[in-house]
Amino acid sequence: MIQPLNDSVLSLPDMSIEQREALHRSSAWTPDQLQQRLDELGLATKLFEHNAVFTVEDNIACREDMPGGHCKNLFLKNKKGQMWLVSMLEDDRLDIKALGQALGGERLSFCKPDRLMEHLGVIPGSVTPFAVVNDTENLVQVILQRRLMEHSPINFHPLRNHLTTAITPGDLVTFLEAQDHPPQILDF
Repeated sequence: MIQPLNDSVLSLPDMSIEQREALHRSSAWTPDQLQQRLDELGLATKLFEHNAVFTVEDNIACREDMPGGHCKNLFLKNKKGQMWLVSMLEDDRLDIKALGQALGGERLSFCKPDRLMEHLGVIPGSVTPFAVVNDTENLVQVILQRRLMEHSPINFHPLRNHLTTAITPGDLVTFLEAQDHPPQILDF
């Protein structure tokens, strides 16, 4: 069984006590519920438990036995409030202007943590395409980097940043489609 969310995972300096308590009471999915959904869909995954990570550097330090592509995930919006969850290889740099152009000329910016919690039910450091389970209104569009999808497995946090789930690219797409969030796979 996956360990419950603990205070060390929620010790972000910019998160208030009220936000931490709200997260504990939140109706957002848990890692156990996510794993149950992945199992229901017949998707093979491997779960790794480690110290909480908040940066790519933290992630690199804790993954000696985790093969495959390692990711960073960004939560972006435009001025109209449209939102995108972008997953890409951790060592690639995002040209946010170029991505905006690829999305039809959008001017993109990063979402604030409260919007992340409201729409995806996760805190900074735990952003993941698996969080679409919490986007019940289907307001977030998922963008996957084509180069990322060339690795297998690919690794994402399963809603909490002290865990990592390895999944094949095809199974990730199957999961996203089953959650009514078919991804766009783009070169960027």
